[in-house]
Amino acid sequence: MENKMSLPLQKLLQIFIICLLGFCSASVQDIKTEGNNLNDFQTYIVHVRSYDQLHSTLSDDDLKRWYSSFLSEKTTSPNGGYSSRILHSYRHAFSGFAAKLTAAEVEEMEKKDGFISAMRDKVYTLHTTHTPSFLGLHQNLGFWKDSKYGEGTIIGLLDSGITPGHPSLSDKGMPPPPSKWKGKCDAGITCNNKLIGAKNLVNSSAPPIDDFGHGTHTSSTAAGNFVNNANVFGQANGTAVGIAPRAHVAMYKVCTLIDCEGSVVLAALDAAIEDGVDVISYSLGGGTSTFDDDPLSIGAFSAITKGIFVSTSAGNEGPQNATLSNEAPWVLTTGASSTDRDIRATVVLGDKQEFDGQSMFQPKNFSSQMLPLVYPGVNDEESDASRCVLGSLNNSLVGGNIVICRSGGLMLLSEKAQTVKDAGGAAMILINAEVDGGTTQAEAHVLPASHVSYAYGKKILAYLNSTSKPTATVVFKGTVMGDKTAPAVAQFSARGPNIASPGILKPDIIGPGSSILAAWDSSIDNTNTKSTFNIISGTSMSCPHLSGIAALLKSSHPDWSPATIKSAMMTTAIVVNLNEDPILDEKMLPANVHAIGAGHVNPPKANDPGLVYDIHPDDYIHYLCGLGYTGKQIKKIMNREVNCSDATSIPEAQLNYPSFSIELGHDQKNYTRTVTNVGKAVSTYDLQTISPKGVNIEVNPTQLSFTEMNQKMMYNVTFSRSTSVINFYVEGAIIWSSGHYSVRSPVSIKLL
Repeated sequence: MENKMSLPLQKLLQIFIICLLGFCSASVQDIKTEGNNLNDFQTYIVHVRSYDQLHSTLSDDDLKRWYSSFLSEKTTSPNGGYSSRILHSYRHAFSGFAAKLTAAEVEEMEKKDGFISAMRDKVYTLHTTHTPSFLGLHQNLGFWKDSKYGEGTIIGLLDSGITPGHPSLSDKGMPPPPSKWKGKCDAGITCNNKLIGAKNLVNSSAPPIDDFGHGTHTSSTAAGNFVNNANVFGQANGTAVGIAPRAHVAMYKVCTLIDCEGSVVLAALDAAIEDGVDVISYSLGGGTSTFDDDPLSIGAFSAITKGIFVSTSAGNEGPQNATLSNEAPWVLTTGASSTDRDIRATVVLGDKQEFDGQSMFQPKNFSSQMLPLVYPGVNDEESDASRCVLGSLNNSLVGGNIVICRSGGLMLLSEKAQTVKDAGGAAMILINAEVDGGTTQAEAHVLPASHVSYAYGKKILAYLNSTSKPTATVVFKGTVMGDKTAPAVAQFSARGPNIASPGILKPDIIGPGSSILAAWDSSIDNTNTKSTFNIISGTSMSCPHLSGIAALLKSSHPDWSPATIKSAMMTTAIVVNLNEDPILDEKMLPANVHAIGAGHVNPPKANDPGLVYDIHPDDYIHYLCGLGYTGKQIKKIMNREVNCSDATSIPEAQLNYPSFSIELGHDQKNYTRTVTNVGKAVSTYDLQTISPKGVNIEVNPTQLSFTEMNQKMMYNVTFSRSTSVINFYVEGAIIWSSGHYSVRSPVSIKLL
């Protein structure tokens, strides 16, 4: 009997993948919770007092016994003992456990000595042959060579699992893992010197195999080994390699096909800290939240106190403002950009106009003969037919013709092509909605197609309406390099301002995330074609690029703190494209700081930044007190007693961050920053300010002179108004320059 997937599950799968690629406005969490009442049991993450100073050294049994003491002895479970309700015991990332409980049981637990708080579990969603060279990383030269390609570092990825045996995970040329490594591979996974750890935190009885390719793709982007002749359908052919190809990989499976539960992610963070990773990378998030109510933020803070760098994705909810995930200042939050590579498919109209678009599938037998051009939405641009929704097309209209489809609708872009093919269409021109602007994707369509920008789409529709017999064809030009508008901000990349902490500018930075080729071991969309590599898009793809760069920097500078590594990336980021014009957004307008943060990552410069802004983990106490967090909330994050009446509170923007984000009324604001010299021992830096419109910036002193390495110097900044305009964001920069270095801090100001 044929085994068919149920329609509800099939729809969930479609929605999940759409969200993953950045084209979804619905929430998987909203869908999951409908009608899912499991006898009133919910997963809670319970925060309790540490057992004692020996908490971190307790045996697993003793730790679970301590945590079980908070459960009522009357509590029962289908498996018998009440302790079986405990799903995860946390040791390093958090003091507490996750358990299936009723609200009444939580209320009873609150009476127990040592209980601190309980929060309901959260649900998160998952948000290269060319990118290393695009980022200035060249084999046997410069930073790549100097950092030994990340040798000796371990990147822990929290994702959907891994594909063991993939050529990108070959350990050819790899040394054994460092002696500090404590991890292992679960049964069913064969470790080697590249893949040194793999754990399934979702289901401990199953191996952490990647169900749909996402975790394999992100792992190889961060640290994949060299693989020759990598391509997808013959396109983007070259040597596939991760950003840190000599770094080791550890996979922590935290996501199913549908979601990633916070209690599971926290367990993975706990395990990664225990195992001894150097970099934690997770391309997932769940929107804005207070830090004490976010397992990701809590676990990430514990990681940075151990010297572990935490790299995260901004999310795929752009281009709307205030759509960020991962807003905490102790993590790096990365948005997505384009590269200078297109998989080009050019639309040629009957009047000889040509418009370049993209398509991964480029059949060699498609004739360049002009065919009739039709638009099912010509009479109603809001109809399902205009978006080529499944089952919406009339065969008599589209049969044998080239069909125009608009983006949008809760479906994959490649599904639109399937709709056209099912209705007998010969080819498809996919045109962006206005909100999508110029962001196009190299998709694996099932018939000849071209995905074009909104601006080009308007011109194609204008031609369609100008003649009674419109015609068109698609000419495939393969892989084309050298797009001078790159890097540009991808339409889907989530934007600031930061809701959880307006005084911290997010995203921090952008990196390659659009049409990224990396490892794969699954069918590609609707093609039913198995492929070793795939091209996909999302901030899920930009995050592991930065994770790999962090591994390179850690290898090159083992004494650098996570904050120092972040600062080095941010203050050396570029703000212009290959054409030396300002980085553009999807509307082809100069991108603002809420889209690009400090700018686009520039790895070779980050390796030698000159000056850095360091932050000690204790500094976050003063920052959190300034945010108005209570001692109880801060203890939940930092796992230590804090009394804000005894600690000095600071405004958010006073944190020694490499950027400024302030709200400015008629009273001036004053802040300080401290820089550390990691460049030339004897050096002098002169000030340059780019004042935002309507704002004066005064910095004292205007020159910083250093006489030794690691010397620290402080400067003061005063912001004052010179305009009466209100409710308006303006931006500028503070730059310290020497003959060799340029250390740039972006400034974002909301005028009140």
